[in-house]
Amino acid sequence: MQTTIQVKDNTSKMQDVTNLPTRETILQAKDLCKTFSNESIQQHVLKNLNIQIRKGDFTVIMGDSGAGKSTLMYALSGMDRPSLGSISYGAEEISKYSNDKLALFRRNHCGFVFQQNYLNDTMSVLDNIMVSGLLKNKNRKELAEKAKKLLAQVGLDEKSYGKFPNQLSGGEQQRVALVRSVINDPEVLFADEPTGALNSQNTNAVLDVLTEMNNRGQSIVMVTHTVAAAERGNRILYLRDGVICDEIELTPYNGPDRERHVALRTFLSNMGW
Repeated sequence: MQTTIQVKDNTSKMQDVTNLPTRETILQAKDLCKTFSNESIQQHVLKNLNIQIRKGDFTVIMGDSGAGKSTLMYALSGMDRPSLGSISYGAEEISKYSNDKLALFRRNHCGFVFQQNYLNDTMSVLDNIMVSGLLKNKNRKELAEKAKKLLAQVGLDEKSYGKFPNQLSGGEQQRVALVRSVINDPEVLFADEPTGALNSQNTNAVLDVLTEMNNRGQSIVMVTHTVAAAERGNRILYLRDGVICDEIELTPYNGPDRERHVALRTFLSNMGW
C-alpha cells in the first residue's frame, strides 16, 4: 500500500511516496499464527498476521522486546513453521514443505545475517564464504573470484582473504558474514539485529553495505530495535503483541535526511515507542 507521509516540522515538508512503482510480491503470509507451549502454558507470539514482502524493498520490522519480530522473520524465511496460517513464496506454499524441501528453499532463495556472525573460527575468510557457495555445487574458481569481488565491495582487500575471523574487527567479521549471505544470489536477505553487537562506527559501515545491496536491487527484511538502522529501510512495520499495528513507507535511503528522521520518529512516537 502506497501512502503519503506528512511530517509536521519547521520545514513544512512531507515524504511523498505516492509515485513510487508498484513492486512484485515475493513472500506472503496469511493468517499467520505461532504458539509456543511450555507444559500447561501457551504463548501466542504471532496472531492472525498478514503481510506481503515485495521485491526490491528494504523492509524493517520494529517493535518492543517480545513483540514477535524474530519469530516473524524465522517464519517468513522457512526457518520455523507456523502453528496456523500459510506462507507462500510466489505461487508455492512453503509452509507445506517437508523439512528437507524447506532446507533447499533456504539454500536456494534466502540469505541470513544475525547479530552474531557465526563464522567458523577454524576457516579463513575466503573459505567461510566459499563453503556456502559450494553447497550449491558452484565452480570453485568462479566462486573464489566472485567472493573476492564481493569482499572488495564491502571494503575488505586481499590481505583479509587468508585471515581467520578472530584476526578481524567486529565490523569486518559482520561484513564477511554479509558477503557469505549473498554469495548464492538470494532473492531475499534476512537480517536479525545485524548491528546489535557492533559499535557506532562498525554499525554505520555494515548499514552502508546493506543500503548499497538494496540500491542494487537486493530485497532485505531486517529486524532492528534502533532508529538509525530503521532509517535505512523504505518500509517500516511496527509489531506489537504479535500483530502489525501499522507501517510507514519512505523513499529509498539517500544519506542522512532530517525530514526522513522526523517522519520515522513521529511514526514510532505514535506507536508508543
